[in-house]
Amino acid sequence: EHKSVKEIVREMFSHADGMTMSAKKDTFSNMGGWLALNNDEWAEKARTRLIMTEGFPTYGGLSGRDMECIATGLEEIVSEDYLQYRIRSIQYINERLDALGIPVMKPAGGHAIFIDAKKMLPHIEPLQYPGQALAVALYIHGGIRTAEIGSFMFGRHPDGSEQPAHMELVRLAMPRRVYTQAQADYIIEVFEELRNNVGGVPGLEVTWEPASLRHFTARLRPLEN
Repeated sequence: EHKSVKEIVREMFSHADGMTMSAKKDTFSNMGGWLALNNDEWAEKARTRLIMTEGFPTYGGLSGRDMECIATGLEEIVSEDYLQYRIRSIQYINERLDALGIPVMKPAGGHAIFIDAKKMLPHIEPLQYPGQALAVALYIHGGIRTAEIGSFMFGRHPDGSEQPAHMELVRLAMPRRVYTQAQADYIIEVFEELRNNVGGVPGLEVTWEPASLRHFTARLRPLEN
């Protein structure tokens, strides 16, 4: 049975007792988010704590502008026309990279392209962080900012040991309503140029890392090939 995106969203949330949302993504806001609960007692406890940490429940530490952005974004994000254009744009990049022999995850996601860095950089050992190495190379070569999702993000364990992650991915999360066709083609061109010199991309080693969430603030340096 054909259902609209709005109907699908409503059905999904009808099966949940609570949810959290980062409004900086799909609701087009620069800031904010929310916690929603079906349990009134829990919701009241959350609202009380909110006053101590963020602000009164009517604004939650957000400006009126950001609240208006969220309200508008909730309506616009379920637009069929908008979603069709966005998803097709991501599919386009994924298909073109695949045609170049870049190892992409298929099918394409609805918000990002994922590159298999382990396959693209087979000369780099997992604990030399092939995903992070590819992310650095993309930024240096073409100014493309990406995110590693692999051994650098997930390899360090609470006991201090380090084990390779199951996958070494690089995520290209696409901003909403920002990039044109020309910019999509630029991303493809950078990958094509980098593909021809993957052997020159070095692995990395950590020179400093925090006690937790190291992928945000750690410092690394390239290894000699």
